[in-house]
Amino acid sequence: MFGPAVPVVAAPDVADDAYLLDVREPEEWAAGHAPGAHHLPMMEIPHRLADVPSDGDVVVVCRSGGRSGQVVAYLRQHGWDNVRNLDGGMQSWAANGRAMVSETGQPARVL
Repeated sequence: MFGPAVPVVAAPDVADDAYLLDVREPEEWAAGHAPGAHHLPMMEIPHRLADVPSDGDVVVVCRSGGRSGQVVAYLRQHGWDNVRNLDGGMQSWAANGRAMVSETGQPARVL
C-alpha cells in the first residue's frame, strides 16, 4: 500500500516489549486498544515528535493500517528509522487473538 519505504510487521510478530504507538482518534482508543500501548492521535504527531521514541522497536497502529502507514512514512522522513506499521492495524491485532482492553467498561472492540 505504501511501497518499500514503509516497513510493516504482522500482528503475531509484534514483540511483547515493542512500543505500540496508537494513532487513532480518542473514541477508537477508548473502545479498544492493546494493553500498554501509547495513544497519540495522528494529527498531533507533528507537534509531539518528542513523544515518539527514537530508539527501540516502535510499532505504529490504527484501525486498518492506512493512517499508521502515513505516520510511519512521516516519521521516517523526519529521521526515525525504528518505526514499522502494524499490517492490518487493530483489525488484524484482534483477528489474531492479541490482547485488548477498553476504557469504557465494555468489552474491548475495534471501531
